[in-house]
Amino acid sequence: MSEGTSLIIESSENGTDLSQDDIGTMEETPEDTILSRQTSVNLVPFIGQRFVSQEAAYEYYCTFAKQFGFSIRRNRTRGKDGVGRGVTRRDFTCHRGGYPQMKLSEDGKMQRNRKSSRCGCQAYMRIVKRTHFDVPEWRITGFSNIHNHELLKSNEVCLLPAYSTLSPDDKSRICMFAKAGMSARQMLRLMELEKGVRLGCLPFTEVDIRNLLQSFRNIDRDNDAIDLIAMCKKMKDENSNFKYDFKIDGHNRLQYISWSYASSVQLYEAFGDAVIFDTSHCLDAYDMLVGVWLGVDNHGMTCFFGCVLLREENMQSFSWALKTFLGFMKGKAPQTILTDHNMWLKEAIATEMAQTKHAFCILHIIAKFSDWFSVLLGSRYDEWKAEFHRLYNLDSVEDFEQEWKEMANNYGLNTNKHIISLYTLRTFWALAFLKHYFFAGMMHTSQTNSVNAFIQRFLSAQSQLDRFVEQLADIVEFKDRAGAKQRMQQKGQRFCLKTGSPIESHASSVLTPYAFGKLQEELILAPQYASILVDEDCFQVRHHTQMDGAWKVIWHPCQEHISCSCHLFEFSGILCRHVLRVLSTNNCFRIPDQYLPLRWRGLSSSSTNAFQPMPIREHSRKVQFLESLSSALVAESVQSEEHLDAACEQVSMVVSHIKDLPKAVHGANDIPNDISYNRPSDSLILQEVEDADGIVNFSIGNPHESITLGKLKEKRLGVGDDTSKKRRHCSGLCCGHCGQYGYDASECHIMGGDNLNGEALGYL
Repeated sequence: MSEGTSLIIESSENGTDLSQDDIGTMEETPEDTILSRQTSVNLVPFIGQRFVSQEAAYEYYCTFAKQFGFSIRRNRTRGKDGVGRGVTRRDFTCHRGGYPQMKLSEDGKMQRNRKSSRCGCQAYMRIVKRTHFDVPEWRITGFSNIHNHELLKSNEVCLLPAYSTLSPDDKSRICMFAKAGMSARQMLRLMELEKGVRLGCLPFTEVDIRNLLQSFRNIDRDNDAIDLIAMCKKMKDENSNFKYDFKIDGHNRLQYISWSYASSVQLYEAFGDAVIFDTSHCLDAYDMLVGVWLGVDNHGMTCFFGCVLLREENMQSFSWALKTFLGFMKGKAPQTILTDHNMWLKEAIATEMAQTKHAFCILHIIAKFSDWFSVLLGSRYDEWKAEFHRLYNLDSVEDFEQEWKEMANNYGLNTNKHIISLYTLRTFWALAFLKHYFFAGMMHTSQTNSVNAFIQRFLSAQSQLDRFVEQLADIVEFKDRAGAKQRMQQKGQRFCLKTGSPIESHASSVLTPYAFGKLQEELILAPQYASILVDEDCFQVRHHTQMDGAWKVIWHPCQEHISCSCHLFEFSGILCRHVLRVLSTNNCFRIPDQYLPLRWRGLSSSSTNAFQPMPIREHSRKVQFLESLSSALVAESVQSEEHLDAACEQVSMVVSHIKDLPKAVHGANDIPNDISYNRPSDSLILQEVEDADGIVNFSIGNPHESITLGKLKEKRLGVGDDTSKKRRHCSGLCCGHCGQYGYDASECHIMGGDNLNGEALGYL
């Protein structure tokens, strides 16, 4: 046993010291110990070493322990799976760590003193969870390699229970030997000869083989496959819209099977423009690959499109899966498809969905970085990882090409096979090459995590194969009910308007809460950008803290066409902050219809606005003209008391005359009441809000002015109607000086005495 000990203390990510629990010791052993004789330098755990997951860290320490002459077990944890942040720390200890404890039996008697190998060994390795760029990883924060017991030799350590494991290849061969009628002893001897090891030196014993064969007998794969097909046929008889297909191989075994529910087909018709095809999971008990088709609806919720089970993972299998799925969906291919990093699937999509843009999920790629670059880059790994994320988010293809080469040169990675592969496949993962295509926000980390959570619940439901389809149907139905309940709750809630912008008010009346929340985030950030006209209909938009680098925005008011070089609208269907800045500074108070996609509208809005006949369009133009007249009327009337009195008198007469007109008889050409622009929209209406002083504020057409009309309120109330009350669209307080919401005039932060701070006025 080694006597030398050195204490190593690591600092946390934010520069603060770790707690006492996160402080570890690294024991150094003399050169003549087993460590120096049996392990390489790269295999010894060290403080700060990174792993993708707990399992990766466990396998690494297990390999080290096996060469060193002991086995390990999982010990203490901090946190709990599924609660709060989940498990944030894990300890692995020597299998002889701790001491045996005597426990009382149910009748109060002490249990018999069984033999135990535990002797209080202090060897351990501690890992702590850290998050970088929304990607979790595990780091070693403590390591001790001092043992108070004798370590085993290589031919002895393999007999420890922890190392008596069967690899997938060994399980497959044992299954084949069992079908040939061989006994467990014959299997063991034959595998010893195949592997060229001495008698009794395999990592498993005859008992392990018998236990495996017993587990195989508990699963009747062939009968379960038949029952699965029968279950699909039963569901097809109950609902003709249920879709399924399967294929039997030459040995009369189930090779492929795919299915989709009636609700899934309907959802795909509406939201099948962007699809995720996840093939990173499998049914271990049946040795079948699971492929799941998923998407995102207009409320940002994960929706299920279909599932496939594949016996083999190759291009032929994936081609069958893609063809079958397209058959279920009446031949409609998605615009974009997001998959894991699989080359066979890449080739199959290029063949079966030639017009579909294929992209790789970036999280699947980043998860491999720790294994690829952590040891290679050492202390520069975090710096390189930050640089990679910056390159990943670049908007320009030219910038990406140039800066990628600089990155490879700076870190000496020009000849690295992983860097070469990433660059070769850059059009499948780099945003500069993908932002011209619509992905419905599915490449965002939060949406990807939501999809993964659904798949984990999907896989945890499996028991027997014949019940798999029915259990999955229950999960999909439950999620559909939960989504309907959430949509109903959202429908009864009022939007929280944060900017007071007419654009915000207009968008809230059209978009779903999920899409409106995304647009509102951009709208809040828009005032931080400067808009400069550099050419006819061409603007440069840059952040107020930046002197160089700008986004190019093209705005043609006549054609109502607008585009930005960041391509956020093409990528997610949501207008970017640069476009919103240009619209606001050019007195555009509502978003053109083509930039509020049907994909993100409420169902009622999307159904009624999908096609607008000519009378409705004419009606819309008249309403907009009336709104502009109203803005001009108020602007001219407030110039003097005489103008104001005349305007109030004439408007009262017009309103009375309109009320006396006969009601229109409902006919085929009537304008539907549910058309979103049938009444003056919140974007152009004169918003009237009463403040604490009883003064009514009207925000008129000019976004840089807010006019207080005390007398106008008195005149309007004398008309005898309740129109003013009905048109109060804003809840809460409104400042009479700046027109912003959430406080009154007495609390306005931009007023200094009676002098108005002109720079603070205006929406943007």
